[in-house]
This record gives sequence, structure tokens and C-alpha cells, in this order.
Amino acid sequence: MPTIRAIDLFCGAGGSSWGARLGGAQIVAGFDASLEAGAAFQSNFPNAKFFHGRLESLDPYKLKKSLGEIDLIIASPECTNHSLAKGSARKSESSRATALQVARFAEVLAPRWIAIENVGRMRRWSKYASFVSRLKCLGYNISEQLLNAADFGVPQRRRRLFLLCDLEKEPKRVSAATTAHRHASAIIDMNGTYALSPLRKKKRAKATLQRARKAIAAVGYKKPFLLVYYGSDRAGGWQRVTATLRTITTLDRFALVKPSKGGHVMRMLQVPELKAAMGMPQAFSLGDGSRRQQIHMIGNAVCPPVMRAVVRTLIKT
Repeated sequence: MPTIRAIDLFCGAGGSSWGARLGGAQIVAGFDASLEAGAAFQSNFPNAKFFHGRLESLDPYKLKKSLGEIDLIIASPECTNHSLAKGSARKSESSRATALQVARFAEVLAPRWIAIENVGRMRRWSKYASFVSRLKCLGYNISEQLLNAADFGVPQRRRRLFLLCDLEKEPKRVSAATTAHRHASAIIDMNGTYALSPLRKKKRAKATLQRARKAIAAVGYKKPFLLVYYGSDRAGGWQRVTATLRTITTLDRFALVKPSKGGHVMRMLQVPELKAAMGMPQAFSLGDGSRRQQIHMIGNAVCPPVMRAVVRTLIKT
């Protein structure tokens, strides 16, 4: 096949781009408002250009002259203000409207394909229908699909909305790669690489101990489990390691608790484990930022195996 030249709007550290490259695309450029994410993206794609800043400030006509013909746009517009993670806080319309930049770039660059990723609740956005309508007015055939990363070999339950757009044909449905979901235990280092501290110690939050008591009552004293913070899944604030990991967010969310001779000990999951839980290879760079910045980039990313399947489906339609 001829080279598929792609750009990644809202590229972050490059999770989507990594998957798109595995799916057969050449990454020409990435765009993001975060310098930390841009540094990571450039580490992962040294031959691609990086454009820092808001898309609203860029002229797609000038970009077309600079970048040449583009066959594929991949884009993950800001999702927090669509997500349940935002809670009851007031939603930012300007943040949600970043999705409209995808259509603005597509109108000028006219790629054959577009792949857009976001949380499923994006469909409740008041401008969602008009956004999709605008893409259709540009000539795109659109397939709206909800995909779960666990169906593509990723040990994480991460459901996301994907819009597959094709100027020439109706995009096919993306087929799941597996029905056997991997467990959280597949990515947890149980070898003592990382230091643990006693579960029951001074200043340990009461809510943490309450979650742990619920878990121990269910799994017993001899089995490890995960505490789950910052969730709204009403599942008691814990999960078994023999279940698929719940959705990774931009916050430090998961703590491993396991039995020891002196009682239960615990630690937070570490960056290499979270990368593996996203389907990212250890070679995937998150730059030189702090742990907090790296976890934020992981939680903002698209699982590469899912985007690989999306891009393969698009370009082989």
C-alpha cells in the first residue's frame, strides 16, 4: 500500500499515534497545548513535527503548505468536560468545542480518513449532532462505534467512542481482537521491585481502611487486591486482581494491597505498570516529567492496540 500520511490533533504523548503507526500510518505531525506532552511525543516520533498551542490559533492553509498532503487525521478532543470524571462541576463549553477544530482542519486538509476518539458521553453534548452533521457535509461517511480496550488485548476496561470517517466508502465495523479479557494481575509487579508500606499505619485515611476491610471480607486474608480511588462505579472502592483493571484516569487511582507476615502492606501502582495496562510498550516515552505528569499523560492517552485496530479497519475498507 502507498504511505498513509497522518497527523494527530490533541496528540498528548502519542498513544493514538503509536497505534496508528502500528496500523500502517506514517505520523507526520502532532499538535497539543502541553509542552510536557509535546516533549514525550517528540521522543516517540523524532521524525514528526510538533506544533505547540491551541488549534484555534493555527492556520490550516499554512499547515497544508508546510506538511503536504495528509491522508488521515486522528484526533482525541478534550474529554474531561464530557466525562463523569468531571462530576457535578460546571462543564466548560469552550473546552468541549475543541472538537469543532477537527472539522475545520478536515475542511482544508481534506484527508480521506478521520478517526476521532472521546468518551461515550460526548454524544450528550448539545453540539454533537451538528458536529457530526458538519463532517457529513464535508462528504464523510461516518461509522459511530463504542469500543472497549479489553476487547483488544488491553488488561483494562476502557470504553470509548470512536467516529470512523471515510470520504469514499462507508467504514466497516471494527472487530474485537479477543473475547478473553486479560486480568489486572498481568501487569502488576509482585516481585518486590517497588516498596510497600503497612496498610494500617498512622495517618492512613479512614476511607482507605474502610475500602480495605470490604475487600478482605470478600477475598479473605491471604489474597491480594486493588484499592480503587476516585471512582463512581459504586463497586465498593476495590477490585480483584483477577479481574480486568478498571479505567485508568489522569489521577493516581489504584493501590495494590497484599498480605505479608506482619499484616497487609500496600503501594500505588507505578508508571511502568500503568503503561502496560494501557497496552503501551515499555519503549513508549513519557518524557522527563514528574510522576504526576506522567500519570496524567497516561490517563489522557488512547490505548495503542485500539487505535491500531481502528486505523487498520479504516485504511483496508
